[in-house]
Amino acid sequence: MKVDKLSVATARWRTPTCNEGRGFPHYAWTCLDRPLVAPPGDSSPSQSALTKLRAKEAQAVATLDPGSPTTTTVAPGSSLMSKIALLTAAVQSRGGPKLAHVVQFQGSAVHAVSSLDDDLFVARNASEQVEVYDARSFSLRRTITVPDLGSGSLAMAVCAHHSCLYVCANDQDIVHRVGRIRRKKAKKRKWPVAPCPSGLSVNNEHNLVVTCREANKIQEYRTDGSLVTEISLQQTGLTCPFQSVQLSTGHYVVSQNTSSGVVIVVGADGQVVHSFDQSSAVGSMSYPRNLAVTRNDYILVADSGNDRILSMDSSLCSVQELALPVDDGIQQPWGLCLDHQSRRRMYVSERIGRYRLLVFNNVKL
Repeated sequence: MKVDKLSVATARWRTPTCNEGRGFPHYAWTCLDRPLVAPPGDSSPSQSALTKLRAKEAQAVATLDPGSPTTTTVAPGSSLMSKIALLTAAVQSRGGPKLAHVVQFQGSAVHAVSSLDDDLFVARNASEQVEVYDARSFSLRRTITVPDLGSGSLAMAVCAHHSCLYVCANDQDIVHRVGRIRRKKAKKRKWPVAPCPSGLSVNNEHNLVVTCREANKIQEYRTDGSLVTEISLQQTGLTCPFQSVQLSTGHYVVSQNTSSGVVIVVGADGQVVHSFDQSSAVGSMSYPRNLAVTRNDYILVADSGNDRILSMDSSLCSVQELALPVDDGIQQPWGLCLDHQSRRRMYVSERIGRYRLLVFNNVKL
């Protein structure tokens, strides 16, 4: 549930909902964890107020997680804000992702999202501009124009080692590289790839991995655009590969974007190493699209047709659906990004509905 429900314990001093995006007509965001601040001179409530607070603390915790009650120890002389801080820490310390922010875009969906340090990169449908947001405040910092990007489905990846951004559209057989992304004047170049590039990622050697749907292959490129190797997926039985991400073993996990989609792990020779069992406890997948891999080789899958995010180990044997605290559920998850360098955070974008970008903190995998 949303941490914002803690405000029931301090209804008198609750601050208005944030809406810092008024300067951008296409962008609005809601902050669910804004700190509560008491008015000056009102930080030490009366004994009756403390009694009411303790009762509402228990109510807030029960509302947030009725199955796991939390006991919060409060010193008799502590201030109101100290009590709220203790309650917040107690709730947030428990396991499971927490919905921290909801970013709603107007007009078009977010196809791809990537992060690097405090920059959040967003690529939206039918746009030649990559929007760069502050990952802390979610304010728009700048835009990066990529001429002739195309109007198809977009894919994007960021490389911290080379400080560059890669982006492509599946209706143009070209990958665009934007260098010096931390500077105002970015350096751009592009090169041709195999037909219908649908997924981009960066591998263990800091090279670009391109999943080409129509060619049914994976291509690896150096950052200068020179081809390193190709992996044919013909013998795997896949017909519509969407995304490929390298594991620490050197193998690649690949998603197939079909109604009876699957996820497989292949070796450098294109042979299947592991395959997802459609008869598993979570049932079959439907249009699995983007993937993300943790440092421990746990794999996250945007199971778009089933409106969920799946988590599985590198052998694809242990599979579960992530319990994500979204009141109205996720609608066709598309973009998927893990920020495990500076934050334990996951970004999930929706293809339909309100075109939301959901930001989850406390992601432990």
